[in-house]
Parts: sequence; C-alpha cells; structure tokens
Amino acid sequence: MQQLKYTIKDKDGVHARPAGRIIQAASGFKSQISISAKGSTVSLKNGIFALLGLGIRCGEEIEVSCEGEDEESAIEKIKQALEENL
Repeated sequence: MQQLKYTIKDKDGVHARPAGRIIQAASGFKSQISISAKGSTVSLKNGIFALLGLGIRCGEEIEVSCEGEDEESAIEKIKQALEENL
C-alpha cells in the first residue's frame, strides 16, 4: 500500500473542477484509490460527488491511499494532480 498526505492549498478547497481532474487521474488505474479527510474515507472510483461530499477546505490535510498492482504509478499520478490543481 502506498500512502500520501497532502495539505489543500486552493483557497476554495476541493471544488468541482479540481475534483474532476483528480477523479480523471485515478480512473486509469486498477488499484483501489481512496481519500481520507475529517474522519471519512471515499473511493475515487465512486466519482466526483463522493469526493465533493467530504467538504474539504483550504488548509485541511488529506490522506491518499493506493493499493493494488499499479499502486506506485497511481500514487505518483494522484500526487501530480493534487499539486497541479489544489
């Protein structure tokens, strides 16, 4: 299992456009990819509304977990998407 902690820097927090880009980045991998924040965890395979439902704001820390055959490349792609969009 690969894990990554990331602090949201976007002043609007996790909103539709960056959430969509993160979901898109996760969609090409076979690994299970989830995001945890505020005591809740959602799978990025469940779509944008699951991610937006976490209500993640600027300055909050999230944890991304990837588990599966392509977990190393998946965590790198998600990290890149987070850095570019949030």
